Amino acid sequence: MGFLFVLIVGLVAGTISGIVGTGSSIMLMPVLVYQYGPKQAVPIMAVAAVMANLSRILAWWREVDWRACIAYSITGIPAAALGARTLLALPSHAVDIAIGVFLIAMVPVRHWLARHRLKANLWHLAIGGALIGYLTGIVASTGPLSVPLFLFYGLSKGAFLATEAASSLGLYVSKSVTFERFGALTPDIALKGLIAGASLMAGAFIAKRFVLQLKPELFRLIMDGIMLAAGTALLWSAMTQ
Repeated sequence: MGFLFVLIVGLVAGTISGIVGTGSSIMLMPVLVYQYGPKQAVPIMAVAAVMANLSRILAWWREVDWRACIAYSITGIPAAALGARTLLALPSHAVDIAIGVFLIAMVPVRHWLARHRLKANLWHLAIGGALIGYLTGIVASTGPLSVPLFLFYGLSKGAFLATEAASSLGLYVSKSVTFERFGALTPDIALKGLIAGASLMAGAFIAKRFVLQLKPELFRLIMDGIMLAAGTALLWSAMTQ
């Protein structure tokens, strides 16, 4: 029943993230932590995130901004590997707390970024890629940071979804390879990640028809609610271990 619940949440998370550009890791991570523990959940989510981003690229292939993708990835990929190595040195209890605090903190940060209406260029994407890449290696999802960065660059709808996914794909591949190299991504964990990722992929293709209909106000409410609920769940898990 627990595994079935992972698949159901994955399908819902994949659909929502396919609409708003992020949220799959935020929604699925607490379920994976509960089912498998934080040390297994993070590499499982890394594999699933590779598949989730791949599905968004396939759905919006023609709209990828490759210049933005390269600028972000060239610094983000090595930074994600460094962050993943940092994560493996942390105790499980600290992983839960770090992810939970990060998700809750992203709510006011996102509102601050939205109020200032910043503009980004390729250099900003490269700098953001390094910082966000390192955090991506440590926590389950940095979508609340990468989403406004690509929006400030001027992307929207299909172009935004495709470019953010293509840029994030390299980071999660780097993270997964690092886990495998240091023994944290065993065949059993990889299989769990592939199965969870399949549900995220299915949700992404379901979401494509709804992208043009989502109102910005609803997007903000959905993301705030998801981050607060997921962060609280992970902190509760850490306190009750």
